[in-house]
Amino acid sequence: MEKRSIKKDALAGIIKKVAGDMLVYAPVKEEDGVFFRALGAGMEPQTTYANTKNAPKNIFFPHTEKMMKYTRTDKGMEFVENGDPAKDAVLFGSRPCDAKSFTLLDLLFDQEKYKDPFYCDKREKTIVVTQACVHPPYSTCFCTSVDGSPTSEAGSDVMLTDMGDSYLVEFFTPKGEKLLKYFGDAKPDAAAEAKKKEIAETAAAEIVSHIPAKEIKPILDVNFEHPFWNTIHQRCLACGTCTFLCPTCHCFDISDEVKYDDGIRVRNWDSCMFPMFTQETSGHNPRPSQKERWRQRTMHKFKYYIDMFGAISCVGCGRCVMYCPVNIDIRKIVTDISKL
Repeated sequence: MEKRSIKKDALAGIIKKVAGDMLVYAPVKEEDGVFFRALGAGMEPQTTYANTKNAPKNIFFPHTEKMMKYTRTDKGMEFVENGDPAKDAVLFGSRPCDAKSFTLLDLLFDQEKYKDPFYCDKREKTIVVTQACVHPPYSTCFCTSVDGSPTSEAGSDVMLTDMGDSYLVEFFTPKGEKLLKYFGDAKPDAAAEAKKKEIAETAAAEIVSHIPAKEIKPILDVNFEHPFWNTIHQRCLACGTCTFLCPTCHCFDISDEVKYDDGIRVRNWDSCMFPMFTQETSGHNPRPSQKERWRQRTMHKFKYYIDMFGAISCVGCGRCVMYCPVNIDIRKIVTDISKL
């Protein structure tokens, strides 16, 4: 594994240099938040920030995505698959929780039998550069409860660890090594590995929120009809904030937009929190209230994904806790389930 050391004040220049050669997504300050954006002229990448408001899943799984277009001709229908293949790109500055989310999305979109060509194309062509959380930013972070850590390498091609006056840069994959030429030739000193281990242990100890996420599946297995499900949904506004900000939620809808003889097929994000998500053409809705929808959300993350892929579909980023307008807290829900 290749390793480099760079001065901290050199990082922004390196990002801009990479952006001069290829597409770069990076954290950018906008009003009162930091968001992942494609870097353009005059945009300053953030190198010191807590975490972005939006998870970077939209880079591989866009909010809106054209799947194909079609035209009615005298000879019949002509179909053309999406004519916009992914570009080589770098996702800079993802936190370890977000990088791990890509490995969870891979389990769904990049299976041996079923592969989503749109997702896989973007994933294959994007280099993920992660910044370790030397100091976990929020009291709502709970990555260590869901098989993660503030310095986890999962899902990363390159990782930067703040060592004080410099960054330790580690290149984990051949894809990540394509960026070696931008980081110079300076190698880390002999003490870097020990210091990194110390940083990792300190960062993990700073996580203050802990939940029994790995213990509740056996309880969920036998409590689908438990009265508990009547207690968590009353405040829910069905706004979908928790699902749209979540790094691992992946519900979508497919629709056709037609004008005269031309049409396009579009995939858009959807949410299990929306009343219309399971509405059938007959008018029947198998999840008629927020009770059933919240049960589905909880079961999906902490039971169904484990049943299918052996992994919890949550990375503990805490966005759903921070931004829920009515303060529904998944940590409390999991803790309460553990006591059933």
